[in-house]
Amino acid sequence: MRITKLGHACVRVEHDGGVLVVDPGVFTDAAAALDGAGAVLLTHEHPDHYLAEHLRLSDAPVVTIEAVAARIREDAPDVAERLVVVAPGERFTAAGLPVRAVGERHAVIHPELPRIDNSGYVVTCGDQRVYHPGDALTPPGEPVDVLLCPVSAPWLKAAEAIDFAREVGAPRVLAIHDRVYSEAGLDIVDGHLRRFLEPAGSAYTRLPDGADL
Repeated sequence: MRITKLGHACVRVEHDGGVLVVDPGVFTDAAAALDGAGAVLLTHEHPDHYLAEHLRLSDAPVVTIEAVAARIREDAPDVAERLVVVAPGERFTAAGLPVRAVGERHAVIHPELPRIDNSGYVVTCGDQRVYHPGDALTPPGEPVDVLLCPVSAPWLKAAEAIDFAREVGAPRVLAIHDRVYSEAGLDIVDGHLRRFLEPAGSAYTRLPDGADL
């Protein structure tokens, strides 16, 4: 299995010839992310996770929930021809890899703002499972080997990221959603996550864009 970090919340998962891309949003080098992609997964409609023009760089199926599909039908009818709509808890195959949709709602940004829909995804690569939660702290409901953990967001405190990663209990924790803070701020968050997760048996990593796990 190969996981490549490609900007903010976008990762590229490759296994046994399958190439699956999750959330190629505005901070993503979309050409690198989508080259040879067999399928694209979208967790929700925010532009740091979804950008219609990026999806036009590939002819791969776009797999997502109905709320995002409705947005794509409005923004990009040409892309909508490739939509595959999934529901919370549904198991499906994308780019030849087994996937399960997890959760239904975006994390709370502010109580007075309406919450949008969000789905995370557990991707199975042989005997390894990778979990991308999107913009939520919803546990995957099963053991996973790699947690893609949000570390900076308007809806997130460092303590919440730590507790989420502890609850999931994955042996490897890879930081995502990291364009909100400066490098100095991320260094502080990295230190906190390592301090709390590594004694619990979770190896924490934050990769630069383009690097592999």
